[in-house]
Amino acid sequence: MPSLRLGNIAPDFEAETTAGPITFHEWIGNSWAILFSHPGDFTPVCTTELGEVARRADDFAKRNVKLIGISANGLKDHNKWVEDISDFGAKFGPTNVQFPIARITIADEDRKISTLYDMLDEQDATNRDAKGLPFTIRTVFVIDPKKVIRLTIAYPASTGRNFDEILRVVDSLQLGDKHRITTPVNWNKGDDVIVHPSVGNDEAKVLFPEVTFHKQPYLRTTPLKVSE
Repeated sequence: MPSLRLGNIAPDFEAETTAGPITFHEWIGNSWAILFSHPGDFTPVCTTELGEVARRADDFAKRNVKLIGISANGLKDHNKWVEDISDFGAKFGPTNVQFPIARITIADEDRKISTLYDMLDEQDATNRDAKGLPFTIRTVFVIDPKKVIRLTIAYPASTGRNFDEILRVVDSLQLGDKHRITTPVNWNKGDDVIVHPSVGNDEAKVLFPEVTFHKQPYLRTTPLKVSE
């Protein structure tokens, strides 16, 4: 099947998770969602990542973002792994894994969800299980309440993800949906933003009273005051 693209509807699926059985679209509901894959349970990089996500739970919650991890292991392994994540994560701060970790429905060794979302590692010959099946790479999907894929990032198995960057992009997407703006390089919440090209100059003055018109006619920047 072709790779998923930005703007595609995220495929729906059913899964057994550490929080009980779910149907993905139903579980998302009216929230944003982040689906992120892991090569396997009891792996060092994944353990640090899930601990960080657990510690940042409030940051995601205030953005109306639900998180779900997927790893090609069974629920028994997942539940034991959660204990390890909480134990190791406590070295850095209170760590309580509350988001579900999904295993693939029926037969997780078949990698059904990982195949559906094109998450499998096709390059690293060492990133495989005892049967030779590829594990997943570190894929991230940001999905909006309409179930549309808004962001994809793929990290190699050897590199942990930067969740500050993922939160930054969520902020950009949500503000852009609400305020007709785009965000410049290295933008962080509170920095000036760019007026969307679809907004004419006269309308820009109304929508953004502090707009700055630059020498380049296609560049118009403005402060954007938003509540936390």
